[in-house]
Amino acid sequence: MALDSSKILMVVPLFNHGNTVRAVVEKALADGWPTLVVDDGSTDGGGETLDGLDCRIVRLDCNLGKGAAILAGAEFAAREGYEAIITVDADGQLDPVEAGKLAEIAADQWPSLVVGARRMDQGNAPGASLFGRAFSNFWIRLECGRELPDTQSGYRLYPVKELLALETGCRRYDFEVEILTRAAWAGLPILSVPVSVHYPAASERESHFHQFKDNFRLTCLHTRLVARALLPWPHKRLIAKTPEEIKENLQEKLSLLHPVRFVKRLCREHSSALQLASAAWMGVFLGALPLIAAHTVSIIYVSHRLHLNKLTAITASQVCMPPLVPALCIEIGYFMRHGRLLVDINWETMVPQIHYRLWEWLLGSLLVGPLLGLAVGGLLYFTIKNLRRGRLGSCESLENG
Repeated sequence: MALDSSKILMVVPLFNHGNTVRAVVEKALADGWPTLVVDDGSTDGGGETLDGLDCRIVRLDCNLGKGAAILAGAEFAAREGYEAIITVDADGQLDPVEAGKLAEIAADQWPSLVVGARRMDQGNAPGASLFGRAFSNFWIRLECGRELPDTQSGYRLYPVKELLALETGCRRYDFEVEILTRAAWAGLPILSVPVSVHYPAASERESHFHQFKDNFRLTCLHTRLVARALLPWPHKRLIAKTPEEIKENLQEKLSLLHPVRFVKRLCREHSSALQLASAAWMGVFLGALPLIAAHTVSIIYVSHRLHLNKLTAITASQVCMPPLVPALCIEIGYFMRHGRLLVDINWETMVPQIHYRLWEWLLGSLLVGPLLGLAVGGLLYFTIKNLRRGRLGSCESLENG
């Protein structure tokens, strides 16, 4: 079933962007898109600036958040018989004229969620936006295994039916991050297409992103999503697996029976410098915990659920082999409990009091594991980057020669 472009509604979430929203809506209408503005409790009279334009307006009584505005737009679209919505921000940084790119990509694989990946290579792209995008991309890949170039873009095409069926808990800026992971878990294809972005001068930018509150919400969100990703039971799927996906999964399982292919796959999977460094950090962190006789199993399980390189994680965990790291963790844990180091190492302190030592091992590992993992992961990251940079330089020299 293909997507009919006449069944797409342009949705513009609006909150206090009265200076720019009219120009955004005019461009959308001029390009032939039926347009809905969801006024999310604006207090600057932005909705009134749209008088005379052939667009629909839904007004929310108070500011409920961007996610709530998008869902309100999707509910309106469902009532009016639209199959998809394209969301574009009201701040004028994204051009509604490029919406056709998202619709064209979606038509080839429907239903799907399409993200307009901003080309943020301009010199005036805010550093905070660049960092935020990279940070969000990392966590999304960890949670659902998808490599997406721009997980924070507000330029998106959503299938209405699937969007309303997904169970989400966020309603503000964090909604746009959560919906990607939930959609991936539900089997919905997530596609990307490059789009342009315009950043005005720093003095003219107006953002409603609250550095503390919204970053705290995102931190809580990623904590919940990672915890859910670690749970063993499957996610509810909205899209059934295609025959190609079923065949690919079967081939992957059969490869486990071939030792050579299995080792090769372990070496290749999730092998970017950042992915390998993350696997090393996770391996060291879990290796430092008192998971007696269960370290390897735990590392394989967590690495699989979080899409990390299993071989790298297991190898890095060997840094924590007894006796050095466990002894260090116990000493630090003992110091945290008593304010002094454990100097009496004897039968009495190590056998009858083993339950105290295990508790101290756990306490100490929560400090030693992350820090040691950061050191090992950081060293691996820069080593791989330098090696690959050197290899690339050698290849270029050979080509030029």
